[in-house]
Amino acid sequence: MTEVKLTTEGIRYIALFESLTQAIARDCYVDDENDRVIFVVKKGDMGLAIGKNGNNINRVKRSVGKHVEIVEYSDEVDEFVANALQPVFVKKVQVVVKENRKLAYVEVMSKDRGIAIGKNGRNIQKAKLLAQRHHGLADVIIQ
Repeated sequence: MTEVKLTTEGIRYIALFESLTQAIARDCYVDDENDRVIFVVKKGDMGLAIGKNGNNINRVKRSVGKHVEIVEYSDEVDEFVANALQPVFVKKVQVVVKENRKLAYVEVMSKDRGIAIGKNGRNIQKAKLLAQRHHGLADVIIQ
């Protein structure tokens, strides 16, 4: 696992997120380019973070004033990458080392490729960013 550096703004968002949801946030990335805040929550805290009928996550969205996305953490690289690409069904994640760079090749259903990549590449960008921050991956490639 690589060391995650949080900004002051990220620390404030984590404190707000944890107080509103009671879920433990491991990371917070403020993506100003896409007007969103991405939280990585402790394994098993996803339900707590979302809340009944989405009440907790909606409360966080209103407080933050931006789109909020949640990814469940995993020590397993393949599981973490699959979590980052939710709600896309990931068939397989293969992690390889090429030229001293760790790469993840992600196999998805052909009908889900567009969703995995996302509008303007925002979903794959999120997966790449989080995989790099938490597991030191150089790239995530959709197959």
